Amino acid sequence: MQTKVLTTLFLFLAACANAGSARESHSPQQPQQPQQAAVQSPLDELLAGNQRFVAGQSRHPHQDAARRAETAQGQHPFAVIVGCADSRVPPEIVFDCGLGDLFVVRVAGDVCEDAALGSIEYAVEHLGAHTIVVLGHERCGAVEATVKGGELPGHMRAFTAAIAPNVRAVGESGDKLDAAVRANALAIKNQIATCAPILAEFVHKGELKVVAARYDLDTGKVEVLDDAPQKH
Repeated sequence: MQTKVLTTLFLFLAACANAGSARESHSPQQPQQPQQAAVQSPLDELLAGNQRFVAGQSRHPHQDAARRAETAQGQHPFAVIVGCADSRVPPEIVFDCGLGDLFVVRVAGDVCEDAALGSIEYAVEHLGAHTIVVLGHERCGAVEATVKGGELPGHMRAFTAAIAPNVRAVGESGDKLDAAVRANALAIKNQIATCAPILAEFVHKGELKVVAARYDLDTGKVEVLDDAPQKH
């Protein structure tokens, strides 16, 4: 009799366990929360594009007919590139970007005078681009002409006159031209960051980041020279 009771109890417990397993197997699974992709800053996005370019893995984004139609109605560039007019340093290729991504101001030697500064102000105040990269480059002809100190004909002397104060403090040791390229980019960065009334105010409020960078003609790599926040 005792054996029969134990057997019945065992069967009952087994049935309960099987029922619980069945309920668990049919219970709806909680949906997994999708992982949110890390949001890149504009500077990080530019450098990621440059890494793709250097590696020969450019994606050529935003270069199709749909993007052309979209940007025909307006522009919202995520960054401003102040660069040299040199044909070997096209920002959209160097940073693997496309239509409407970059607001580009290009003059020999990255020179920023009134018209260029006004263009930058427009991009920041009206278009909402709050990252500026001053992109100097290796073996810049405008900087080299300034370092050599020769008199250039026509209007070319305008950019050497603008660059000269930025490279006077460069020492004679080492690669003077490359040191001058870096000094010029950093000086123009500071010129933009302190340009009143518009750009300096955006920097003061922490709403504008200005950095200097150097592009290597041989490797294609962009090196950030100074990305410390500026406040004054």
